[in-house]
Amino acid sequence: MSSDTTNDRKLEHIRAFDIDPAIERDARHFDRIRLTHRALPNLAFDQVDTGCTFLGKRLSFPLLISSMTGGDHELIRTINRNLAKAAQRTGVAMAVGSQRVMFTDEAARDSFDLREYAPDALLIGNVGAVQLNYGFSLEQCQAAVDLLGGDGLYLHLNPLQEAVQPEGDTDFSNLETLITEVAGSLSVPVLLKEVGSGLSAPDIEAGLRAGVSFFDLAGTGGTSWSRIEHHRRGDKGEDLGLVFQDWGIPTPLALQIAKPYRSQASFVASGGIRDGIDMAKSVIMGASLCGVAAPFLAPAMDSADAVVAVIERFRREFTTAMFLLGMPDVATLFGNESLILKASGEHI
Repeated sequence: MSSDTTNDRKLEHIRAFDIDPAIERDARHFDRIRLTHRALPNLAFDQVDTGCTFLGKRLSFPLLISSMTGGDHELIRTINRNLAKAAQRTGVAMAVGSQRVMFTDEAARDSFDLREYAPDALLIGNVGAVQLNYGFSLEQCQAAVDLLGGDGLYLHLNPLQEAVQPEGDTDFSNLETLITEVAGSLSVPVLLKEVGSGLSAPDIEAGLRAGVSFFDLAGTGGTSWSRIEHHRRGDKGEDLGLVFQDWGIPTPLALQIAKPYRSQASFVASGGIRDGIDMAKSVIMGASLCGVAAPFLAPAMDSADAVVAVIERFRREFTTAMFLLGMPDVATLFGNESLILKASGEHI
């Protein structure tokens, strides 16, 4: 695939949000979960400690700016640099979009060379796991990490997106073996990530067998990459991307599925998290980190200050939720399902 084609695709992904607001599915799956309000929280608001640790780095609160983009275009460079600057200023984590393009277009490397803008932030690199079946090597995975100065590497799993994408790579055979090789040799931890359809129990078990202990569940409810790729197909009357736009596992259900594996792995919740209450619910259901992407896209086109403003909104909402639950710190909140209101005999 030519570098021009790859860069064009990255821009088409970004511009799809402008032409079709329904790409943001806004399913609000987390709204079905009700929490125990404490009228007597037994702590002061200023006593709430939202700090946490992930991949060995201390974060101000459990927020990850999720993967969005990368490539050779000034808009893309602006987005990633503003996100990195905001992550540094606010003490949150950031993951970049797929780095494969940097190996087909030298100029695209700048969009991933972000450590100077975020010297202390937790940064996570990103390549498509399926590319391991198309000649992408361990050495290239390491080079992606090295350029970013990454603390970890996403191997993202996107079979639906590839199936809908006009130029999609759809050979997902034998990936467990190849993921095992990368996970066993890379200088930083590998994280397995879906891109919006969720990870099932067999997926988590396959990752564990491959030596992976970090998973981004990335369920349905937020951005639909299937619907984005629908706009790129070009063949009139073809609605494959629309038919499958909500395919997959909602993020709260993915967290519930992951519960039996918490002793073996750490989980990132992403997909449809749109406020600090969603974040609190995710942590209660076992998420060590909460990934958010779409709400940061437009601000990142503007400035780092605009991104910081959105991050601070999430922080205030998350802190307020913890206060109203009477939770003094994230460790007390994590996995504390007694905070979920359930009718007699009902399960989450």
